[in-house]
Amino acid sequence: MALQALIFDVDGTLAETEEMHRSAFNQAFASFGLEWTWDPPLYKELLRVAGGKERILHYLMSRRPQDVAAHEREIPQIYAFKTKLYSAMVREGTLRLRPGVKRLIEEARTAGIRLAMATTTNPANVDALLQRALAPSGKSLFGVIVAGDEVATKKPAPDVFDVAVRRLGLRASACIAFEDSANGVMSARHAGLAVVVTPSAYTSEDDFTGAASVVSTLGEPGEPHQHFAGWEWPGGFVTLAGLQKRAEQRAHVRAGRA
Repeated sequence: MALQALIFDVDGTLAETEEMHRSAFNQAFASFGLEWTWDPPLYKELLRVAGGKERILHYLMSRRPQDVAAHEREIPQIYAFKTKLYSAMVREGTLRLRPGVKRLIEEARTAGIRLAMATTTNPANVDALLQRALAPSGKSLFGVIVAGDEVATKKPAPDVFDVAVRRLGLRASACIAFEDSANGVMSARHAGLAVVVTPSAYTSEDDFTGAASVVSTLGEPGEPHQHFAGWEWPGGFVTLAGLQKRAEQRAHVRAGRA
């Protein structure tokens, strides 16, 4: 089956956002008078839990069980304030897309390949990133965006990718996903998608078993990526033509097994 859509994760995949998220969490905690601080090693551990509210609850239950009763009900308010802080940071900062992301998006749009997002982050966070990094088009480039609490179970469950594929009206075999984390790979694979992984600063040590390709970035002409596993890319950068070829090869293999 021909490639018809690309489905992107957001944080860590489109841009290196996690340090901004960590800073926003810490500022929100301080604003609520909480003596909680997430340093980089702790935040790396907490990123195994998808979803901001879920991450705060996990932190309380695993690290500060004495605070659960007093602060569990505050979590939605803390997270909402954190989201406002993060969105402001993105709008006022110099956040850039990771190498190759904008190029590949433009290639897909020119060729009529549909674009979607499947993320567990808050929709406001998605809007802020797209407006900043892909202005003036931004959000309009993506025909389907599944974000935040639209699904009952977050990554590594397949729900967010299942919904994205369903809204696209396509089969999973006609789509390729882009992720940066082990949770994301498991989520996409359980939804039947091939996954291209570009590890981020916080996920470089994740286990990407099941990914179709693992490369340092999507790469640019003259600025090749580092290849780690799976599909290789001529010139050291991922292209739409290369993805289409891989999708066709994958379809032939699946047909041969049928």
